[in-house]
Amino acid sequence: MIKRTHLALGLAVSLYFLPFVNNKLLFIPVVILSSLLPNLDSGLSKLGKRKMFKSVEAVFTHRGPLHSYTLCILLCLIVAFIYPIFSLPFFLGYSFHLFIDSFTVNGIRPFWPLKFQSSGLARNGGLMDRWLFIIFLISSAVLFLLLFVNY
Repeated sequence: MIKRTHLALGLAVSLYFLPFVNNKLLFIPVVILSSLLPNLDSGLSKLGKRKMFKSVEAVFTHRGPLHSYTLCILLCLIVAFIYPIFSLPFFLGYSFHLFIDSFTVNGIRPFWPLKFQSSGLARNGGLMDRWLFIIFLISSAVLFLLLFVNY
């Protein structure tokens, strides 16, 4: 999926879980930022193009270890030990990125280093990607409105 779809999904996920968290100001930005992190291994992504992340692309192939729940869980454990308040939003953003990428033609290897691959029929930037973006954007708007109705 492309960046805007991951951002829309990150926003929808953060708004859905927002009523259940204590630190609401940190929650949304951490979910959204972590929903982009798996694409650091791609020189085509906005973050991956930055000079400071070029070494990530040099070490990891796109849709390699960074696109696995193995690394997601390991990174979440590290975040939980260093800054526990970020661990849940980090996990939500990162794991939902992986989940939605598992439906693309390229897929992901969810339990890297195992060779098993999870893939689907959606193409990056294709019709399904555009529809998912619209669906997540509408979901975000509805969830945002529901937050105000409940408060």
